[in-house]
Amino acid sequence: MTIAVFLGSLLGAMALGIPIAYALLVSGMALMWHLKLFDAQILAQNLIEGANSFTLLAVPFFLLAGEIMNVGGLSKRIVDVALAVVGHVKGGLGYVAIIAACLLASLSGSAVADAAALTALLLPMMIKAGHDKARSAGLLAAGGIIAPIIPPSIGFVIFGVAANVSITRLFLAGIVPGLLIGASLWVTWWWLSRREQIPVPPRKSFAEMMKALRESIWAMMLPLIILVGLRFGVFTPTEAAVVAAVYALFVATVVYREITLPQIFSVFVSAAKTTAIIMFLVAAALVSSWLITVAQIPQQMIALLEPFMGSQIPLMIAIMVLVMAVGTAMDMTPTILILTPVLMPVVRAAGIDPVYFGVLFIINNAIGLITPPVGTVLNTVAGVGRIKMDDVTRGMLPFMWAEFAMMFLMVLFPQLVIVPAKWFSN
Repeated sequence: MTIAVFLGSLLGAMALGIPIAYALLVSGMALMWHLKLFDAQILAQNLIEGANSFTLLAVPFFLLAGEIMNVGGLSKRIVDVALAVVGHVKGGLGYVAIIAACLLASLSGSAVADAAALTALLLPMMIKAGHDKARSAGLLAAGGIIAPIIPPSIGFVIFGVAANVSITRLFLAGIVPGLLIGASLWVTWWWLSRREQIPVPPRKSFAEMMKALRESIWAMMLPLIILVGLRFGVFTPTEAAVVAAVYALFVATVVYREITLPQIFSVFVSAAKTTAIIMFLVAAALVSSWLITVAQIPQQMIALLEPFMGSQIPLMIAIMVLVMAVGTAMDMTPTILILTPVLMPVVRAAGIDPVYFGVLFIINNAIGLITPPVGTVLNTVAGVGRIKMDDVTRGMLPFMWAEFAMMFLMVLFPQLVIVPAKWFSN
């Protein structure tokens, strides 16, 4: 009955068109009423405490860093490097998009920001070269969702806070899985584009490659600084976010000089607006999270999943299918905040490594950003690229299925995640 009250109130509020943050508050109030605990003061206190977290300060700073990189020329120079390296091979622009997606993911951690940057920079070039417009847009959308997997990742920060799992370990564990997702896109693009009759551009000279590398070296240094700093304990993930924002601002204003003072103000405003949305969502979700714990919903979920508890792989498959279903109707952040407090007790009871689960959980949620009908990244690519949503969806489907296949490969072979994670952590 408790689960029915929670889900019924949440889905009912969403069906009425209430924004998800407010829908979470509605479901929280419904649970309080059902449990005979309703108190407006408790609701307000939990709402304030939900956002009162030092760790969550990483979110606005990583968002700010991503905004600065896109406006300040760092993203463009990353794309130029990829163009110089593989732009001359058959289907080269697709490989450029995949390499650029992996490199940009190591800079910003925001799927929407990366997808917008990739679409603005590469989609016109791919169409002009003769590639299918829908397929190109689909590849760029599928590449954009690598951002929440390769560190720094806003998704890992939110999951780490909600699940009480080390964010540093999550960051380091996400490196290889993110690259494997990129590899699945590489193979799929090769298969789809192998029969295209498109003129291959000339190979860049060694001097041109070195020029592109020199101009991008400041941008390429950022992920190295963050990973080395986290690996050797120089700074926490929150401090890494501050380092990323300050470094990006320095490079964009002093080195590349592509941001003016008026642009700095607009960049800060844009990052602040996005931060406000996410933080209010986090605060509202943590109210529901507290009530979920009080109502003992996790224990009820453990009972429901009891048939799968004897073996970790079937349990992980069942959870991943559940998250896939939720991801078609809900955005990444609310899905993380709603499902994490429900699923983590199940995961811990089954003896599954929380970091391993966190990586698979975030990969699944990231792919959810391109699953219709809600897919935020799909909408972003369609808007920036001025292409119909149906066309983007059609072009994206082969890449989405490849990413899901890679995710389930990691479920069947946990060592693909666990072994590299231990190596980086140690």
